[in-house]
Amino acid sequence: MKVAIGGDHAGFDLKEVLKKFLSEKGYEILDKGPFSDERCDYADFAHLVADAVEDNDVDFGLLMCGSGNGINMAANKHQGIRSAICWTPEIASLAKQHNNANICTIPARFVSEEEAIEILTAYLSAEYEGGRHQARIEKIPVK
Repeated sequence: MKVAIGGDHAGFDLKEVLKKFLSEKGYEILDKGPFSDERCDYADFAHLVADAVEDNDVDFGLLMCGSGNGINMAANKHQGIRSAICWTPEIASLAKQHNNANICTIPARFVSEEEAIEILTAYLSAEYEGGRHQARIEKIPVK
C-alpha cells in the first residue's frame, strides 16, 4: 500500500516517526513535506496530500499539525476527501469504519509518539463497514 504523508513544523518530528513505522510495515511513502521543522503553513502540505489521495496516487493520506485542526480543515476543502482528526485509537477505527476516512489526521502536540502509533495502527486495521453509512457519505460532497 502507498500513503501520502504531510504536516507542518509542529508535526514534522511525528511525521518522521510515523514514516519510519510505516516503512517498517512495508508501506510505500510519498512524503509531501515539510522536510524540516522550520516554520511553514499547514495548508500547503494538506493540499498536496489531499491531491494525491483524490488522484488515487496513494491508498490513503496521513496528516499532522499541532492541534490537527488546521491541516484537517484544509484537506477537507477537497470534494473527494474525508479527513478525520484521530486522537484515540477508537476514534481512528470509527473514522474508517463509519466514515470511510481516506485521510487520518493526528494532533501532534496532544499525543505521544506511542499514542500516535496506536492511533495509526487502529486506523490501518479498521475496515469500512458500508451499509447504512454509505448513504451518509454520499451526502458529504458539495456539488
